[in-house]
This record gives sequence, structure tokens and C-alpha cells, in this order.
Amino acid sequence: MNPSLLLTSFDIWEPHHITNSSDDLLDELTYRKLLPANTHLLRKMPVHFQIAPQLVIRAIEHAKPDLIVCCGMAEKRHWLSLEANGKYMGEVVHTTINLEHLKTQLKFTEISHDAGLFVCNHLYYTVLKYLQKSAFDCPCLFVHVPALNAVNTEMLVSDFAQMLDILMQDQVVQSAA
Repeated sequence: MNPSLLLTSFDIWEPHHITNSSDDLLDELTYRKLLPANTHLLRKMPVHFQIAPQLVIRAIEHAKPDLIVCCGMAEKRHWLSLEANGKYMGEVVHTTINLEHLKTQLKFTEISHDAGLFVCNHLYYTVLKYLQKSAFDCPCLFVHVPALNAVNTEMLVSDFAQMLDILMQDQVVQSAA
């Protein structure tokens, strides 16, 4: 059986935002038919400390994915940022995904050790903590997406699609073991 993927994005939260780049990226991947076959989308989540984690946990419990990739917008960054951890009140929870290995195969992606102090970090921390405590043996990654434009869209879409292919292939290997 093909592994399944839960992919999430946020809605806008600032008055000057027209769109959220995390959702723009998912829209572009969907339009180009670059998403894996067994992908569950949770798009345009509200940028809210309690609601966003509740929606993702509910989606995890419903879809029972083999891989979770949450996406958020980071306007001032230039590349895709693979977040290494989520933090809350001094506690740091790390992803189980080997980001160094993943990064070596991506050209326009960096590793970040600071998911910020806003909803993105809180969502990541909460989902990682939930996965630690639950019966779900499922890797999770948070990816920050810069504002997409005519110069970077092609590069970032390509890197993100390649990242998903690598992560999904890793899930096939793990489930066969």
C-alpha cells in the first residue's frame, strides 16, 4: 500500500496579506499535479494558537498518515526552511526526520533551528508532542515557505516536490522493513 501524507497550510493573518505563501505553494503543487497520490490536504487553517493544532491532530486521527508536513509562511526568508524543532516553555521537541541527509538533496532549502515565537512554532511543538505521546509512529516536519514571486517560485516548487518524493520514498522503505 502507498504511504499517505498529511500536508497543511495556513490562511492569511495580517491585513497586508493577500495570500499565505504556504497555501500558495500547496496550490501550485496541486495545479501541477506534483503531490503524492495518497495526499490529504488541510489548507488555509486559521492562524490561531489553539484551533490550528486541534485541526491538525483531528486530521491525524482521521487520516492516520504515514508522514505529516506542516507548512507556514516566513515572509523574510529566502529559501524553504526545514524546521528542526518546536519549542515551548524551555522544552524542545525535535523532528525524527534526518534533516541533514534531506538537505543534501535539495538546492533551495535550508535547515532552521528556530521556528519562531508564533503559531507555526506552537503548532509544530504541539503536533510533535502529540506524536510522542500517542500510538502514531509518524514522522512530522514543519517547513517555512518564503513569499513566492516570479524569481523563486519555480525553484521552491521543485525543491518542495523533490523533498516530498524523498520523504515518501523513505516511508516506503520503512514500511517494507
